Amino acid sequence: MTDGETGTEFRLAYAPGVTPAKWVNVWTERIPDIPLTLTTAPAADLVPLLREGAADAAFVRLPIDRDGLSVIPLYVETTVVVVPKDHAIAAVDELTLADLADEDIFHPLDDTLEWPSFPGHPAFTRPPTTANAIELVASGTGLLLVPQSLARLHHRRDLTYRPVQDAPQSQIALAWPAEATTDQVEDFIGIVRGRTPNSSRGRTQPTPKTKTKTPKPQQTTRKPTPRRTPPPRHNRKGRQGR
Repeated sequence: MTDGETGTEFRLAYAPGVTPAKWVNVWTERIPDIPLTLTTAPAADLVPLLREGAADAAFVRLPIDRDGLSVIPLYVETTVVVVPKDHAIAAVDELTLADLADEDIFHPLDDTLEWPSFPGHPAFTRPPTTANAIELVASGTGLLLVPQSLARLHHRRDLTYRPVQDAPQSQIALAWPAEATTDQVEDFIGIVRGRTPNSSRGRTQPTPKTKTKTPKPQQTTRKPTPRRTPPPRHNRKGRQGR
């Protein structure tokens, strides 16, 4: 039985470009008794990791094969074109795919964007990874279209990037094996969705002790003393007044 099955750790994998730090920090503060371990893996390897039981959950790039998985889409990334800083495209704020029609574009084998038709002209080679493609862009032999987070991840001083309005976009999602929705997975889902610790689907919090109220002593109502009738008055001679 693995640590993930016993609940002594929570194993989180994520695709390059995803930054899970804010959620990990909340986990560490909220659930300090269960350590969270992180694994970075190529986007194409994350689903096999989940199905093999090597990770409890993963931040993936859609689309993926969802068979046997539960998936929560989170956010969509802007697609950008990476160019040398001295390229003409660096002078504009944003562009469209039509503006790339005459450009040589690298299409790495690990590309996760879905292209109905690939823009521009195919570059002289298909690099195996995005990192390799970035090196080729820096050499001045072509351009590259990637999610913005990957452009930031592979930032270089001699390169820049610009958003492409009508390009396909990458969506980040949280995925986990549907049959392994453990308490730890539920906890992490709650953190990603911004639930508070006391929410109904968050980690159960200890029930606060109820203070026992000491009953106040009952006040005794004092009955009023009946008024006594004064005796009849007499005159000075001791006779009763007439």
